[in-house]
Amino acid sequence: MSGGSKRNRRLLFALAAGILVAAAVTYFAMREGSGAAGARDGATELVVSAAASLKEGLEAVKARFEDDHPHIRLTFNYGSSGALQKQIEQGAPVDLYVSASLRQIEALREQSLIKESVTLLANELVVVVPKEDGVTQPMKKLSDITQDDYRVIAIGQPETVPAGHYAKEALAAEGIWNDVADRLVFAKDVRQALTYAETGNADAALVYATDAATSQLSVVALRVDGSLHSPIVYPAALLAESEHPDEAAMFYRFLQSAEAQELFASFGFRPAARGAVTPDE
Repeated sequence: MSGGSKRNRRLLFALAAGILVAAAVTYFAMREGSGAAGARDGATELVVSAAASLKEGLEAVKARFEDDHPHIRLTFNYGSSGALQKQIEQGAPVDLYVSASLRQIEALREQSLIKESVTLLANELVVVVPKEDGVTQPMKKLSDITQDDYRVIAIGQPETVPAGHYAKEALAAEGIWNDVADRLVFAKDVRQALTYAETGNADAALVYATDAATSQLSVVALRVDGSLHSPIVYPAALLAESEHPDEAAMFYRFLQSAEAQELFASFGFRPAARGAVTPDE
């Protein structure tokens, strides 16, 4: 290898290392700054990691909860449920986690990272298309997505995005997964899949009904038969390593209240068939 190539490689490694260090410094500085602000006004900061599809509903719940509990400040970290799970496994300081799938909760429970969990909400899967295109051919069943009109189909990454996992289950159950495999583009979360359809970068996307309801740039072409995939539910969990267990428990209980459920319903979520609370012994 030439001296120039070696120097270039060293430079690239140095740049990469610098970026990682800068990201870490920024993250911890933000955490410390946020905590300091909470300390100054006497409020306790709770960090809540939540599925991206819950953003509008949780922001409404936050406003109501903080009005009623001025001594608590909520900070949300939104993303794909799988990515948030990994962050918790790697020691991220999280007090409460709301996932779009039971799989992530069970994985954390097996590692004794969950203190208690409960199923909060339910949702459904839909196919959306760009609004400017409209539905050129009515979709009566999911297999209609194999039509030539749908050459690019966006779904969440099945391994980390619950909406993508449900989409894969549905396409496989319909017997068309292999037929559409080369048309698929994978998104980092369900909101990105929706954006692909809104911007015309995808001819269709499989997303949650609640995400579709927030969109002004896409239309629902089909409501996917719920029997084609696992039930879409949102469990909430108290983290075993929470730094503020009492305050976290207060918000956990508020999420289950009729008041919070009403707020979620205004964004299209349905109440889940509430199973028993499952403490981790």
